[in-house]
Order: sequence, then structure tokens, then C-alpha cells
Amino acid sequence: MMNSKTNKKQLIIFLIVAYGVTYLMGLLMWYGNTKQLDLSAFANTQMMYPAAGVMLAYLLTRRDDLNLPKWFYRVFILITALMLISTIMTVFQLEKILETAGGNISFWLMAMQIFMMGGSILCWIFLLAAGKKRRAAYGLKWQNWKTSLLCIVLFLILYFLRAGISFTASGQLEIFTSILTSPDTWIYIASMPISFLLAFIAFFGEEYGWRYYLQPILQKRFGLRYGVLILGVVWGLWHLPVDLFFYTSPEQGLIMLISQIITCVTYGIFFGYVYMRTNNIWTVVIIHFLNNNLIPVISGTYSADVIQNQAVSWSQIPWALVLNGLLFGLFLLARPFRKKNNDICSFSVSER
Repeated sequence: MMNSKTNKKQLIIFLIVAYGVTYLMGLLMWYGNTKQLDLSAFANTQMMYPAAGVMLAYLLTRRDDLNLPKWFYRVFILITALMLISTIMTVFQLEKILETAGGNISFWLMAMQIFMMGGSILCWIFLLAAGKKRRAAYGLKWQNWKTSLLCIVLFLILYFLRAGISFTASGQLEIFTSILTSPDTWIYIASMPISFLLAFIAFFGEEYGWRYYLQPILQKRFGLRYGVLILGVVWGLWHLPVDLFFYTSPEQGLIMLISQIITCVTYGIFFGYVYMRTNNIWTVVIIHFLNNNLIPVISGTYSADVIQNQAVSWSQIPWALVLNGLLFGLFLLARPFRKKNNDICSFSVSER
């Protein structure tokens, strides 16, 4: 059992890493934006900070806990640190350009790809080596697989339904149909399991921080529904640096931020529902991975570059609010949110 003083210390450490590092790096993004540099490294590394914050908090406050998966945590934090350093290097251009068959590429961006893939493999190894008992003690165990699978399928149905409605409303249903029937689409989708194995730490990085750690804290303090809604706003504001300097331009940053908060609140409701329903963080990690990696499919470009430098307008905000609200936000009325606060999940704040 953790006392309130320890819980507060853990929360402070988490916020310093998850928010403090993110916003400090946001200043570097601003500088890089003035130099018109490639800022893609920031988006990838930022995803690691929430989980790294949780892990650092536990390592510093639970040194004597035999169930703590220390080596898994240490390796994850090390990979985060290496990616952070590499990201800083890309800004100050302390690098050389490598010539490859696909064209020129930054040395540090190449290094980050290696850290991401190599780090994912190492984390899988140390996660398995931690054993079932340690994985179960810190929310790392795969469980409730039937319900988890149903939730993943449900998300895919809602995701493609939203895309279909959007294409139809804009008079582009034929384009959507051609995307779904294209062999390139299914080749891309078939490769996604391998991509997940080699890049899972980024998506785990967000969900272990937001859903496993912070969601129960906010739900215990504000209630099951309000806790998830507040988390959605917190999660949306956390995206501020990438909203301003990566997803779009600073001039359109406010529009993107509001759109991001709408997405994070509505997605946060659905993700929160899934986590409460399954008590399986891996289900939410997979759904988060699918959401991000299906964007190139829906765009028809099959390239992650589509998420950069987006053109957004105020007219898109009401549409996003209504569509995401109906498809994902209505899960706030689902049964898990009608439970009592002490039924949040088996990993209660006090047990952590």
C-alpha cells in the first residue's frame, strides 16, 4: 500500500517528465520551425515520455518492490533518453547526411529508427523475462483476450465507418471504395503486425502513462466519467508542441489544438471504456497503433508524411465534434462508466 505522500511524489515525477520535457522540447521545435527543419523526430520521441515518467517514478519510489519489472523499465527509459538526445541533435544539425538507395537521410533520424526498432525488440525480451507475476503486478499482463479482441474489432468498425461517412459527405465515396479495394491497402495492412512488433514502444509509451497510470488517478478523484473527460483535455493539451509545429503551421495551431482536444476527449472516452472493460493495457496500445497507422491508408498515400503540415480550418471543428462525439463519445453512457468508483479497475491507485 502506498501512502499519499508517495503517491504525490510519483505524480510530480510523472508530470515533470510527461509534460515538462514535452514543453521544453516544444521550445526546440519552435527554434527548428524557424529554421524550417524536419521535426518528425519530435513527434516520435514525445510518445515515449508518459510511460518513461511512470517508470522513473516507480523506480525512484519503489526500490524495494520485488515485483517491479526494473530491467524492462530501465531499458525503456534508456531508449527514451537515446531518442531524446538524437532529437536534440537533429535540431542543432550536429550530424551528417547519409546517402542511401532511397535518397539522403539524416544520420540522427536513421539512428532514431534503429533505436525504435532495436529498443522495441529489447523491451519485448525484458518484458518476457520479467515473468508473469511482475507483469501482472504492474499492468503489463495480456488478459481477457476475447473481450480485448472484440474491442479491437469494434474500433476498426467505427474507424472505417467514420471514414466512410466523411468521404460520402464530401462526395468522394468512390475514392474511399477504391482505397478499400486497392491491393496496396491490403499489403500495407498485412505488414502492420510486423510494424507493431518493431515500433510498439511509442504507442505503449502513451497508453501506459495516460490509461494505466493517470486515468485511475483522475477517476478516483473526479469520478469515472469526469475523470476520463478531464484526462481527454490533459491528453489534448499535451499535444500542443506538435500541433503548432508538426501537424500544421503555427498560424493554424489554435485550430489544430481545438481539433486535437476534441479527438482526445472522444477517443479518451472510448479508450477509457476499452481499458475499463478489458483491464488490458495492450488492447488500448494496439488500438492506438491502428489509429495512427491507418491514417496513411485512409489518405490513400500509404506514407506517414500525410500527418505533417496539414491544412485545417474552423469549418472542420463542428463536423469533428459531431462525428467523433456520436461514434466514440457516446461510450460515456456505457456500463463500465456506471460502476462505483471503487470498481475502477483491479490496478487501483493505492495498490500501485
